[in-house]
Amino acid sequence: MITTHQLGFCYNAGPALQFPDVDVPQGGVLLLHGPSGSGKSTWLALAGGLLTPSSGSMVVATQSVAALGKVSGDAWRARTIGFLPQKLHLSAALSVHDNLAMAQWAAGMVTDETAIREALAALGVESLANRKPAQLSGGQAQRVALARAVLLKPRVILADEPTASLDAEAAAAALNLLHTTARQQGATLVIATHDARVTDFFAASGDVHTLTIGRRPA
Repeated sequence: MITTHQLGFCYNAGPALQFPDVDVPQGGVLLLHGPSGSGKSTWLALAGGLLTPSSGSMVVATQSVAALGKVSGDAWRARTIGFLPQKLHLSAALSVHDNLAMAQWAAGMVTDETAIREALAALGVESLANRKPAQLSGGQAQRVALARAVLLKPRVILADEPTASLDAEAAAAALNLLHTTARQQGATLVIATHDARVTDFFAASGDVHTLTIGRRPA
C-alpha cells in the first residue's frame, strides 16, 4: 500500500514540487502521469526511500519514509522495494546470475541459488544465467532486470518509463510481464510514464489508480 498526504519535495535552489494525495491498497496499480521533468522520477525516489519528503507524509508498505534513517532505509528498501529503472543498470562485468546474486548480497543475504533460478525461470530467462548483459537482447535484458527487481519478493515494484523506446509489441509484452509478476507476488505496482499505451493497457485491468504530476510554484 502507498498513502500520501500533502507530499512535497524541493531540490536545492530548485522549484518546489507538490504532489496530489493518493491512497493505493496493497496489490493495486498506480500510474504516474506527467511530462518529462514534471517530478515522476522524484516521486518514485521518495516512494523508494531514496529521498526524504520536504513536507507532508508518505507511507509505503506501512512504513513512513520520512522516519527512515540511512542504515534502516537501506535494509527496508532491500526487503520492500523492487526497482525497474528506465536504464536497467545491469553490471556489465557480471553474468546474469551474478547480477541477481549481487542483489541478495546488497540486502545482507547469502546467495540463494534456488531463489535466483526460480526468479529467472519465472521470467523465461533461466537459460541466460551465464551470459553477460552485452550478450542479451533488449527484451532479455529487461526480463533479467525485472527478475532482479522481484527476486526478494518485494511488497512494492517501482517502474520508471518501462515502455520507453519500445515498439508496440515489445511495450505490450513488457507491461504484461510487469502486471502479471506483480499480481503473482501480491505487490503494489507503480509505473511512471507519459506513454498513452500504458494507460490503454491498464484501462481494462480493474482497480487502477492514476496520479497526474506537474510542477507547481512553492
